[in-house]
Amino acid sequence: MLKIRVEDALGSVLLHDMTQIIPGKVKDVRFRKGHVVKAEDIPVLLSMGKENLFVWDQVPGLIHEDEAAMRLAQAVAGQGLSLGEPKEGKVNLIADEDGLLYAQKAGIVALNSLEHVVLATLHNHTPVKKGQKIAGTRVVPLMIEEEIVREAEGRASKYKERLLQIRPLQSKKVGIVITGSEVYHGRITDKFGPVLHSKVTAWGSVVMGQSYADDKAEMIQAQIYEHLANGAEMILVTGGMSVDPDDVTPTAIKGIGAEVVTYGAPVLPGAMFLLAYRNGIPIMGLPGCVMYSRITVFDLVAARILAGERLTRADIVKYGHGGLCLECKTCVYPNCSFGK
Repeated sequence: MLKIRVEDALGSVLLHDMTQIIPGKVKDVRFRKGHVVKAEDIPVLLSMGKENLFVWDQVPGLIHEDEAAMRLAQAVAGQGLSLGEPKEGKVNLIADEDGLLYAQKAGIVALNSLEHVVLATLHNHTPVKKGQKIAGTRVVPLMIEEEIVREAEGRASKYKERLLQIRPLQSKKVGIVITGSEVYHGRITDKFGPVLHSKVTAWGSVVMGQSYADDKAEMIQAQIYEHLANGAEMILVTGGMSVDPDDVTPTAIKGIGAEVVTYGAPVLPGAMFLLAYRNGIPIMGLPGCVMYSRITVFDLVAARILAGERLTRADIVKYGHGGLCLECKTCVYPNCSFGK
């Protein structure tokens, strides 16, 4: 650091917070660490009793924490993200739109393995809203060797995509098949359909048709074929997902030549979930828990499909770590461990 007269401090960088006290009016930080002294600041500093300042002695090869944090943020931020202004050596990354956060864990670890580099993020695949803070960067010292920042930038650039990005949910035309003899014959009121309509609409997609089928594989298949013929881009088939003899939904989906990715998921609620694809169109068999549990495996998987992913069995298997919903009295998802 360097000690200089206030009158000579124009353009210098302060090395500590400076508090202004006006009796009966204010006692607060007037200039924060890292502030660049401007001409109009000099009379204020003098009025605060500051005749000398401790400022950054600009040693070649060192850069200020604000510049370093900004360069780190620029290196990791991808689509759907904007950067806040540097403040106290930190830069926040903000979502520009609603969507799903994609965070590359290996890259985040690689950057944080560098001494004095900090990149803190939300969990991968967290649903986010426009304007939400999803990550922050900073460095530990006030000044840091530029070579460390260059190394961080280099590590981030080794990945095909930026370490952090927001993928918006695509709007799809969704066909729904409600199964079960009790609903088909009108013995009970359909409770599944309204739940799915609400979720699909909230995701920005459109229910292009809803139909009903008895507990017969051929009837379920006929309804699926009809939705496909009408241009459905996603099909949801409810109920009939257990191992009881009259639960034939998995058999029906397999019977139309669909590629079954998984029948069963290490997620509670949602263990009897099925995901399949037919000619690239996702077909999901939804267990009864989707009707009465606020968040299930269906919400986790559907969001990623709407974000443009084609999921594999390996993707589903990974949900076992974090796949237990605690069934809190007041649901706070996605601000919890479920699906992380």
